[in-house]
Amino acid sequence: MSFKTKDNNPFIPEDDIPIIYGSPYLKTRQSLIECGIDIFSSSFFMLTRWEEYVNKTRDLHNRFPAYASLSYKFKFLDRPIVNEYVEMLKNMLLKLNNNLYFKKHEFKFLLTHDVDRPLKYPKYPNILIILIETMRDAGETVINFLNRGNIRVFSNLIPQIKSNMGIYFGLQKDPFDNFDYLMDLSEEIGTKSYFFFMGRGVTKFDNAYRSDDQFIKELVRKIKQRGHYIGMHASYNSFNNPDQFRREKEELEKNLDSQISFGRQHYLRFEVPTTWQIWEDNGMSWDSTLSYADKEGFRCGTCYEFSVFNVLSRKKLKLKEKPLVVMEGSFVHYQPKVTPDEMEKKIIILINKVRKYNGEFVFLWHNSSFNTITWRSYQHIYESVLRKSSGI
Repeated sequence: MSFKTKDNNPFIPEDDIPIIYGSPYLKTRQSLIECGIDIFSSSFFMLTRWEEYVNKTRDLHNRFPAYASLSYKFKFLDRPIVNEYVEMLKNMLLKLNNNLYFKKHEFKFLLTHDVDRPLKYPKYPNILIILIETMRDAGETVINFLNRGNIRVFSNLIPQIKSNMGIYFGLQKDPFDNFDYLMDLSEEIGTKSYFFFMGRGVTKFDNAYRSDDQFIKELVRKIKQRGHYIGMHASYNSFNNPDQFRREKEELEKNLDSQISFGRQHYLRFEVPTTWQIWEDNGMSWDSTLSYADKEGFRCGTCYEFSVFNVLSRKKLKLKEKPLVVMEGSFVHYQPKVTPDEMEKKIIILINKVRKYNGEFVFLWHNSSFNTITWRSYQHIYESVLRKSSGI
């Protein structure tokens, strides 16, 4: 891995560019440009996720982790490197023929919400449940203090206890019922939200609710009435189980009275090329699983939607990938030393990088990432970054 600087390569859009395949060689003549960087092989490596097929490193959830990737090791995970390659190629072609025309892209947000737990209390809680939850909140506070070393986390406990009692006496709605707020904010910045619901899974990581529950049906009806979108959050084990995926899709289409054609895998579990092929075989139009659970950034090296390629069958699929750029949990659960201010700054930097290439900033914020001990210090960030980045 070597880097070519802008001094030696006037065609690159940044100060330097990582070279995955090829060499820094560049020679320019009047009607000829010789470039040593293998743009096509390097882009293929990133977009097909070939490295995940040959590198068998996995975490506790059988996921390819960020720290095992080339982009993390050589510090370009926070750069849409494929977009940089495309810009370099365009600049070289324009140097040879400035009458060429290229497709225009427009920056936009894709705001997504995985509905793992639509409600904290599926049924109206009694005092025993409130006491148990309060004890859990106290334990969560201690864990947060140990992870972050910040005594201010204890200040979140009192409002959490007040919230619990407010719920018990019917003075507050369920703390995870933030769907109207999420839709209001999306509409305010001129876009719509995508809500990904779960079907019946088979593991302890699934089944926090049933898709035929009356609350879910009414919620889905309201989401669709407001012009927002319903997708699939495929269960923990469905990423490499075609039958499980098919059953869940059929269940959701029936119970939610919706045609399901897009979504994301639960826990961001993904296997090259199995998961993509399962989605293709079930008639899905796009997936948005591909970000690392443990680190934000450009897992596929791009902020554009792209066509999926199966490296085993060597066939281009109809399925598209809309790569996820930021999941809020990547900071809070996997990088506990990152402060709320640092988290907000990092997200805005990534938004600005996507904006520079007129790409699509795919953002995941769970409805359940509000009104808990862990999230009280972070939950304002979602609204803040959208307002700042939208000029509201």
